[in-house]
Amino acid sequence: MNIPMSRPESSFNPLLTSAESLLAQPRTILIRSTNWIGDAIMTTPAVRTIRENFPQATISMLAWPWVADVFAASPHIDEILLYNKNGEHAGLPGMARLTRMLRERRFECAILLQNAFEAALIAFGAAIPVRAGYTTDGRGLLLTHGVRLRAAIKNKHQVYYYQQLLQGLGLRPGANELFLRLPEESRCWAQQQVRPASGPLIGLNPGGTYGPAKRWPAEKFARLAGRLHTMFGATLAVLGTSADGATAQVIKSAAPKGVLDFTGRTSLTQAMALISRCDAFVTNDSGLMHVGAALDIPLVAIFGSTNPKTTGPFSRKACVVRKEIPCSPCLQSHCPTDFRCMEEIGVDEVMRVVERILVKNN
Repeated sequence: MNIPMSRPESSFNPLLTSAESLLAQPRTILIRSTNWIGDAIMTTPAVRTIRENFPQATISMLAWPWVADVFAASPHIDEILLYNKNGEHAGLPGMARLTRMLRERRFECAILLQNAFEAALIAFGAAIPVRAGYTTDGRGLLLTHGVRLRAAIKNKHQVYYYQQLLQGLGLRPGANELFLRLPEESRCWAQQQVRPASGPLIGLNPGGTYGPAKRWPAEKFARLAGRLHTMFGATLAVLGTSADGATAQVIKSAAPKGVLDFTGRTSLTQAMALISRCDAFVTNDSGLMHVGAALDIPLVAIFGSTNPKTTGPFSRKACVVRKEIPCSPCLQSHCPTDFRCMEEIGVDEVMRVVERILVKNN
């Protein structure tokens, strides 16, 4: 039995104690990624843990196209396989096509970071002999190594949620630190795009794909942008999807000469590279918030309907601004009442936090 020297001989690892000698140390591992940018970034410590426990294995990541860039430059992954549900893998025929492709690859082990039944069904259909993951969504019978989800972990940050899955499989967990490496060409591109003549570069992320309950009002972002441009000569880079374009125009009206609108105009890798250039980042709870945390950028995260304890920015340089009101966090996409959780967060309050960041870093 080939056990890495860094693990005590007495540690129990069901992935390493399989009855079949072929699986004593898997030569090929398939990781099923989570489906959203923020979730994918919160799995990066777990992905590093898998690499550290299986240093000699070839590790492939099965991911939706819009999260693939999170792992594109990762040294912990050898290749990315795209699961294109809107294209070649759409519907049952597409899923069957994907399953056949994976079966032909003859993976020896699958670790499912995604919790859905579908992830286990695909791994089962691909005849991967070791299939490991949480026994959520009624998929326990499809797994060879199922881990029961304990209630206590639901109250901890998602980083620990994924790491505990691996501990439940007997792996030795690595550091609980986010990991995000950017390709050098994207860094060079970002440097060409944002060259403030003077003053700091501040990123603004006014969007949030889950729903409007997560979004601080556009008018407040605009007033914040105007004050930052006036007081600090700041250049404001507005990031997001094309759906955030109207909000970007509202923000630009407050500081026409100080706002750069990148909404809907970048790939995820380019957006990440722009964030890496920022002196501060003001953001709603979103995937790009987790990008800022992973890149160790000083950031201000505005929370309303969601829970910063479980999905907040996992960074010592992050400050969460929220209001303690009885109905928050409700975890709903649309506010059913008066939107107080966001309306009561004032521009002055956010401005003071950004000021502290800028003063500290000067």
